[in-house]
Amino acid sequence: MNALNPYCAKVIQHLEHKYPWEKPFIQAVNEVFLSIGMVVKQDPLYGNERILERIVEPERIYMFRVPWRDDRGNIQVNTGYRIGFNSALGPYKGGLRFHPSVTLGIFKFLGFEQTFKNALTGLPLGGGKGGSDFSARGRSDHEIEKFCHSFMNSLYHHIGPNTDIPAGDIGVGAREIGYLFGQYKRLKIAWEGGVFTGKGIDWGGSYLRPEATGFGAAYFAEEMLKTRQEGIDGKTVAVSGFGNVAWGVVTKITEMGGKVVTLSGPDGFIHDKEGISGEKIDYMLAMRRSGRDRVEDFAEKFKVDFYPGEKPWRVKCDIAFPCACENELDRKDARALLDNGCTCVTECANMPATQGAMDTLLESGILYSPGKASNAAGVACSGLEMAQNSSKIRWTREGVDRRLRTIMTDIHKTCLHAAERFGKKGNYFVGANIAGFIKVANAMIDQGNT
Repeated sequence: MNALNPYCAKVIQHLEHKYPWEKPFIQAVNEVFLSIGMVVKQDPLYGNERILERIVEPERIYMFRVPWRDDRGNIQVNTGYRIGFNSALGPYKGGLRFHPSVTLGIFKFLGFEQTFKNALTGLPLGGGKGGSDFSARGRSDHEIEKFCHSFMNSLYHHIGPNTDIPAGDIGVGAREIGYLFGQYKRLKIAWEGGVFTGKGIDWGGSYLRPEATGFGAAYFAEEMLKTRQEGIDGKTVAVSGFGNVAWGVVTKITEMGGKVVTLSGPDGFIHDKEGISGEKIDYMLAMRRSGRDRVEDFAEKFKVDFYPGEKPWRVKCDIAFPCACENELDRKDARALLDNGCTCVTECANMPATQGAMDTLLESGILYSPGKASNAAGVACSGLEMAQNSSKIRWTREGVDRRLRTIMTDIHKTCLHAAERFGKKGNYFVGANIAGFIKVANAMIDQGNT
């Protein structure tokens, strides 16, 4: 990677002093700033307008108490968050995450990344993120509904079709979106379908939304491979996670002729040498619905190898798709992938690689894309859902899929063009960060001191 431009380094140092506990956020900012140093050096207007100082601070942050009553009649209390990070390109857009691990710093990191990801889609969307430290594990549907209603009682003041448009994320699927939207509708006394994406297909949702991120990542990997006159067909693929994103990747890669041989969970990973297809893909949905969060269930059902407490990156593969969580791929894992013949890593989670892993993969010269580029199809599908809600026209499943492929192909071209323009031909990290930054930063300059 490049050394930090002095202006970029100064802003990073300020953030490290001001928010020393927000390491994922600092890492995300550092990754972007390593790429854009040459841009801010060429154009002093970014410094004169203090764009870097402004772009790293969220425009607004809401934290609120979420009290709710469980099935035993006891009051439980969680913390809710919503961050509107940047609205230069449009209303805030980003998911809600319900997971015990979330913190304000995690949401700042996710909102920052979302801003540039949304910019790459070409859609008029700003970046936002939010959620709560609530866990649905072991909770009844009634308890989840009660929590969602209480969460929305505080959030509804701050969201709207032209203000802030939430969607799902980890722990927030169609069930939770339904409960949240139902309460929003009651509180607003109005049907505002455009305020949420990821809605049920019968009440304004889009086809392919659950699998869109995974489909898009497969399309992006296909475009990268084309630059080396290769394709997905016949390739062996390692995937982490087993949720919506991983399910989408496995489904589309299998359609393209690839063979997915791994899945992972908090308990370890499975290695299916025959490949995951047919009823095995369907079983991924059953595992997710079970709420057990165990990939070992797959191993027990289909009699494949299970490796407790380990990650799938030591398995021989041609392509790797990290789909699980932040920082799941460290320098040692990256080295193992390279040693086992991997020639393409396509990020599907948000910042799944540590800085050490990023450096190792970038220095190797293999095909390697950042999540803000290759996992952008989820928000792209949300944008398509918003367009359908506005036009009252419903696209077919095939129509949505075609549009997703076109959007991912365009993002790939945008990244390659930006990288080559600044002397980093073939570097998707530099290209994605530069293209996203320029679009957001120029809009901020156009709009003045906002």
